[in-house]
Amino acid sequence: MILCDIGNTNAHLLREGEFVIESLERFLSSVFGGKVYYICVNDSLRQVLKKRENFIDLESFIKIDTPYKGIGIDRICACKSVHEGVVVDAGSAITVDVMSGGKHQGGFILPGLKAYEKAYKDISPRLNFDINREISLNSLPKNTKDAISFAVLKSLVLTIQNIADGKNIYFTGGDGEYLSSFFENGVFDRMIVFKTLLNTVEELKKGKFKC
Repeated sequence: MILCDIGNTNAHLLREGEFVIESLERFLSSVFGGKVYYICVNDSLRQVLKKRENFIDLESFIKIDTPYKGIGIDRICACKSVHEGVVVDAGSAITVDVMSGGKHQGGFILPGLKAYEKAYKDISPRLNFDINREISLNSLPKNTKDAISFAVLKSLVLTIQNIADGKNIYFTGGDGEYLSSFFENGVFDRMIVFKTLLNTVEELKKGKFKC
C-alpha cells in the first residue's frame, strides 16, 4: 500500500513505512503496483490521476468540523490529527490552523520561504538572497542578506506565537522541521497528514465507506 500527499510542487509518499519526496514530474512517470491512496491539491493533476484505476482519491471520505469555507484537503488531514493546538504546514505556502476541542477554529495562509525569497528578488536584483537559516533573531542585522532573513523569520515566528498563545504548535511540511526549532512549544511531525490517511484507509477496509 502506498499513501500520497500531493502538493503543487512535490509528492510526499509513505511506502512500506518509508518517506519519499518526489517531483511531480517524476511521480507522474513512476509505475506503482497495487493500490495508491492519495490526496491532491493540484486540480489538473487530480484529473490525470482519476484515470488510473489503482489510484484512490481519499478526499471525499475525510471531513472536519469547521466554519472555514474552502479549506484544502491537505490542511484538513493535518488538523484531524490534532485535538488541541496549532497546526503549521510549511511548504510552498505556510498554512496556520487552530484546533480546539477537536474542532477547527479557522486559520490563515502565509507565503512559503521560497516565495518570500522570490518576492524580494522581484523588488530588486540587489535583494536577491537566499534566507540565512543560521541567523539569530535576538540581534539586529548588519547586512542586507541578514536583514531580509530577519524580517521574514521574525515576522513568521511572532505571528505564529501570537496565534498559538501558549498552545502546542505542530509543524509539518518541507520547512516544518526548521521552523519548529524557533519554538519551545514546537513539535515537528512528518506523519501528521499520513495519520489521517492511514485511519481513512483502515475505515475503507472495514467497509465504513464505499469506494
